[in-house]
This record gives sequence, C-alpha cells and structure tokens, in this order.
Amino acid sequence: MKLTAEIWVSAYLTRLRLIEIPAFVVQRGDDTAGAVLVKLNTLDGQASCYQRSFDLSTGDRKWMVLIEGIEAEVDQSIIKQRSFDPDLWVIEVEDKQGRHLLDEPGLE
Repeated sequence: MKLTAEIWVSAYLTRLRLIEIPAFVVQRGDDTAGAVLVKLNTLDGQASCYQRSFDLSTGDRKWMVLIEGIEAEVDQSIIKQRSFDPDLWVIEVEDKQGRHLLDEPGLE
C-alpha cells in the first residue's frame, strides 16, 4: 500500500525533528498524490533539491538530485517546478552537515 503524500511528509518531518534537523513545509501540495521535492539548505549559500525518480536499471524509486549549487538558483528551479505542478509539496531541510535522511531505510 502506497502512503499518501501528507502522511509521508508528516513522517519525514518527524524523523528529522527526532535528531534535531530543522525542516518545514514551504509549499503544501495535494494530500493524497502530490509529488515531493526536498530542498537541502546547508546554510552557506549552497543548496540541493531532491526528487523521487525511477531508476530505470532496477525499476526502484530513488531520491535523486534535481539541481544543486547556489541557493538562489536552486530556489528558481523549485519555483519553475511549482509552476508546472500545483500539487507539488516542497520541504526545506536546514543542516550545515548536509544531512537530509532521504537515503535512510523507510524513506524510499
């Protein structure tokens, strides 16, 4: 059974909060089927944005970098993605160490 976007986002934010990584919802998307982008802000002017994509070699869904670099450029890319998909969720994670937990078991 596939989790709804709202439940996945809530669980993800809780997991981050438990190890004291600040994160918040920048854009709330569709509760049931909205796609999710995760922006990792390393608080040094740099950022990365992750999206779930299919790995064609395995058929699995994996978190992959959509864009990374200067934070303002990452933000512009997210704004562009939001213009294509009004149901999109955007989560911002702030961590100087670059932790986002997307590679942890249970968040595939």
